[in-house]
Amino acid sequence: MKNELFKYAFILGLIAAISAGVLSFTDSITRAPIAEAYRQDFLRGLSQVLPEFDNSPDLDSFEYNGSTVYIAKKGEDTVGYAVQVSSMKGYSGEIAVLVGADNDNKINGVTIIKHAETPGLGDKITGAGWLAAFKGRPLGTAFRVTNDGGDIDSFSGATISPRAVSEAVTTAGQILAESISKTITDNPETSEREPVNINE
Repeated sequence: MKNELFKYAFILGLIAAISAGVLSFTDSITRAPIAEAYRQDFLRGLSQVLPEFDNSPDLDSFEYNGSTVYIAKKGEDTVGYAVQVSSMKGYSGEIAVLVGADNDNKINGVTIIKHAETPGLGDKITGAGWLAAFKGRPLGTAFRVTNDGGDIDSFSGATISPRAVSEAVTTAGQILAESISKTITDNPETSEREPVNINE
């Protein structure tokens, strides 16, 4: 009887070990392609919000107060910066936005990189026309939807989603303004940009 139990235990242990090995092997060969696919998606997002660049902004970045600021370059010249900010105030949870700034200290573009908002209502935040309302506005602008007295379209019946995006873009603009100003202050000899006045 003991031999039988030992045999079954051995077989089960062997099956478990083989299964674990297969899972580990599968993970090892799929992790890199998945990570690269995510990186390419992120780079496409950066290309939507930044001026034209020829470097890899996701690899050319710095940390500022817990946020990663991505640097876009054309040759040796810096042409813009970008930052990702998330708001947990979406109707269905997290909304992640990517915001880019140009050399005039203005928002160059905004794109939504993650959301779970209601199709046909809250998901209108991904529309290029709606997102264009942020483009060209000075960094540090406090964006508000029309229902809150601002000029960003609220959407009928779906105010929560655009409000969350507006707050996230406001936060991103402040991070960019402050981080760019610090970069200029720390490296005045290498920058031709003017410090950003976030009180404009």
